[in-house]
This record gives sequence, structure tokens and C-alpha cells, in this order.
Amino acid sequence: MTHTLLALLLALICLAGLVLVALGLPGLWVIVLAVLGYGALTNFRTVGLVTTIAVLALAGLGELLEAWLGFGLTRKYGGSKRAGWGALLGGVVGATVGVPVPVIGSVIGALIGAFAGATLFEYSATWKVHGALRVGWGALLGRVAANTAKIGVGLVMAVVAMWAAVR
Repeated sequence: MTHTLLALLLALICLAGLVLVALGLPGLWVIVLAVLGYGALTNFRTVGLVTTIAVLALAGLGELLEAWLGFGLTRKYGGSKRAGWGALLGGVVGATVGVPVPVIGSVIGALIGAFAGATLFEYSATWKVHGALRVGWGALLGRVAANTAKIGVGLVMAVVAMWAAVR
């Protein structure tokens, strides 16, 4: 394979990874694997240790941001740690249940699941409907903010990968 073809393939896989992130799937790790694969196929001539560490660190940062924003906004809206865990578990369950619906099912499922999980967990602790719904709203906003931040990190990863590949 030529260098140009490999760089084009890397770009396409990075784009697919970004789409996966938007769908709530592990697209950052697809980008990491693409960078490692590109490096291996080119004997790590342009994608070396610095690029690999940068991409791995960015993927880790994306995962931390996702957890921090999800928990943080749930807490900011009055939720307990229990509600934060409910949002996290509900988001995962919702994304899983939504997968059979083409294209946006996992996104909608994750949003509904985060809201429902945080609301249910908070309600079971406080028995206050209004407060639990407010916490659920915070969890939903947290999920949106987390997904947005993760897409931003994915874009930076794709730029780093492509810069290393074409230099």
C-alpha cells in the first residue's frame, strides 16, 4: 500500500471513530487502534512514540471528561452520588437497549437512560418527585455535555493522527 492510501484509510477510520463517539460507542479507541495500525504498517516512521502517547492520553482524557461531566452536572442539579451512579448505569443500559434502532437509537437510549437512572436512584433515596426530576434533567444535560466534549477530544485526536501521518 502506498503512503497516500494508508493516510486516506487512517482519515476514514478517524472519521468513523468520530461517528461512533457521536453514537455513544467507543470511537476514541477505534481512533487509537487506527493510529497504532497505521504506525505498524509504516514501521512507525511518522507515527512514533510521541504521537502514540498523545493519542492514548487524549482518549483517556475523553473518558475522564465523560465521567466527570456526567457525574458533575448530576451533582450540580442536586443529585447524590447515588443519582450519579444511576445516571451512569442508566446511560449504559439505555445505549445498549437503543442499539437495534438504526443510527440514533443508542444516543437517544443513552439520554433517556441517564435521565431515568438518575431520576429513579434519586427518587428512591429522597421520595421527592420534583427534586428527582431536576436531578434527572441535570443527568441528561451532563450526558449531552459529555458527548460533546468527547467528540471535541476525538477531533483533536484525528488532527494529531493526520498531522503525524502526513508530515
